[in-house]
Amino acid sequence: MSVVPAEADAVPGTAAETVARAATGTGEATRAEDVTGIVVAPLAPRARLFPALSAVYLAQLSRARVARIPLLFVATFQSIGIMVLMRGVVDGGDAARAVVSGSSVLVVAFVALNLLAQYFGQLRAGGGLDHYATLPVPPAAVVLGAAAAYASFTAPGTVVTAVTGCLLFQLPMAHLWVLIAVIPLAGAALAGLGAALGLLAPRPELATLCGQLGMSAALLLGVLPAAGLPAPISYARDLLPSTYGVEALARGFDAHPDWLAVVADLGVCAAVGVLSLAVAAWAYRRAAVR
Repeated sequence: MSVVPAEADAVPGTAAETVARAATGTGEATRAEDVTGIVVAPLAPRARLFPALSAVYLAQLSRARVARIPLLFVATFQSIGIMVLMRGVVDGGDAARAVVSGSSVLVVAFVALNLLAQYFGQLRAGGGLDHYATLPVPPAAVVLGAAAAYASFTAPGTVVTAVTGCLLFQLPMAHLWVLIAVIPLAGAALAGLGAALGLLAPRPELATLCGQLGMSAALLLGVLPAAGLPAPISYARDLLPSTYGVEALARGFDAHPDWLAVVADLGVCAAVGVLSLAVAAWAYRRAAVR
């Protein structure tokens, strides 16, 4: 029989892990007893990041498939409706490229930013984070898995919107494959931002409000041609991560795109995505321990 010091509960980590380490000195004990004589089984080892990420992604994808498809239809219909309205005032040129690319990325903003902010806000308010906190899953896997699942729903609507816009404004489709990079990178940046807003908002209503405001900013600053915006609004546009996805897609409509500029815009999306997802993972840890 092993005797565990009474100070074990004061050591960081769970009591079961402390007891298991004290029993053998290596942390590989099969059983141990605490000072009350109760047998404590060691916890299972924490799952590795990528297997846990895959499991969370598939679970979220299966859960959201039924509930989110109608909302994705709404996002696509909304973006196509905006392009139809703008067709009456925009004939072509740079303005048409801005409208089509902005409307396409707006689908990403609606799902990855708006809906994900609402999801994490409700998850925090309803105690869902407590469920995830009891699982041996890294916080980054929870955030990345949910963000990837929501971002995955944006692909069909974004492609349909872009193709419809090209037909409306007679834009070339030769370089529409740029969407292969725009969707995941812009989706990562906006999903990380949406998850962070949902986890940091003190109430789910505020998370919903922040998500709606973010989507409205993506609508106004992304769809409207940048040339006609006032200077202060242009500066705000540069701070919005989805702007760089819009610019990358708009450059792809040129006959001879500036590929260095496209790569630079996508690089900004990737950098913002890494930063925002890191902030969201930190916010998850912060919310889960409260």
